[in-house]
Amino acid sequence: MDVQQLNEQLASLSAADRLKWMSAQFPEGMVFSTSLGQEDQVITHLIARQALPIQLFTLDTGRLFQETYDLLDKTIARYKVRIQAFFPQAAAVEQLLTEKGPNSFYESVENRKECCFIRKVEPLNRALKGAKVWVTGLRADQSENRANLPFAEWDAAHQLIKIHPLLDWSYEQLLDFIKEENIPYNTLHDKGFLSIGCAPCTRAVEPGEDIRAGRWWWEASKKECGLHQETSIKLN
Repeated sequence: MDVQQLNEQLASLSAADRLKWMSAQFPEGMVFSTSLGQEDQVITHLIARQALPIQLFTLDTGRLFQETYDLLDKTIARYKVRIQAFFPQAAAVEQLLTEKGPNSFYESVENRKECCFIRKVEPLNRALKGAKVWVTGLRADQSENRANLPFAEWDAAHQLIKIHPLLDWSYEQLLDFIKEENIPYNTLHDKGFLSIGCAPCTRAVEPGEDIRAGRWWWEASKKECGLHQETSIKLN
């Protein structure tokens, strides 16, 4: 089955069944990257509830909110799952801070992307090594550049299939499901933080602002860190 057929199959299923069906096709080598955001908490819930053979991992950049660590603890206790943590290479972080200081990301988009690469992209590359399927929490209405994503795509950069089981969920649907299922979530969401990343790079969103407006708010960019590259082959 090629990626086009996978996309068509996933489009006809519910989010829970998308994960279940894919894990049946790929009983080994299927991984889920959780940043502990609302979407990711829903996916963790669906994986744990169905006892699916999907490996969970998270990227600890070293600059996360304490509330994020608290949620990680609560999630592991609630679902009895193993979430492997991947950290940036110590030598790279030491060199960055020595040469440019702790807040170089505020100075330019290039500097910010350099920090994101060291703290997130490089660890992700290690986390995905050997994986066959990468599950993400991307939704179409999160941002303009995610609006036309398919349910399944071939990620050429990592040489694997990438799927987005919550792609067609609205934000309201997401919140309703979290409430109905009593899914643990980051308490910062109640304070206006709709998309949560590293502490120095995230602020609360003002009424009427885009969901990702609080990420790297000081720059005019596509609000991406490089984890989801535009090198994937997207099939509609």
